[in-house]
Amino acid sequence: MSQHAYIKLVGTSVVQSVTLDDLKTQLNHYKEQLAQTGSQLDWGYADAAFPYSIEEDPNGQDQWFYLKGNHALYRYIAIGVESVAAQVSEATVDTEATATASTPSIIHVILPKGSTIGDKSKGNEFCKYLGKIYKAELQLFNGRTMYFNPRK
Repeated sequence: MSQHAYIKLVGTSVVQSVTLDDLKTQLNHYKEQLAQTGSQLDWGYADAAFPYSIEEDPNGQDQWFYLKGNHALYRYIAIGVESVAAQVSEATVDTEATATASTPSIIHVILPKGSTIGDKSKGNEFCKYLGKIYKAELQLFNGRTMYFNPRK
């Protein structure tokens, strides 16, 4: 059975909505950071720390993409974005301000059936990275929630 992790962009997040291109840009930036660490260590650290290539499926072009493993320990991780209708609290009276608010996004990270434990650990690692970057709320594969957003 597949497992899911969710990165929820909330009101205090850096951005309220994100696209697949934004996610690909962030993952490529993550890959570059790992390559710089590897060059400092004089070791191919980027290949070991990010053992995936970013692939697109023509069927889900605007909805999701997947990371295909380059090593036998890693297979697939699917990543998608969903826009959610903004939930307005009952205390909000100003309807004009709520109408202009952008709808927040939820980033889905999915481990398809047949994924390995390596995929799960790398998926958690990528989710934590994206949660920190976007200052979002993260629900891990095991159901636990991590808050990277500033809370009152």
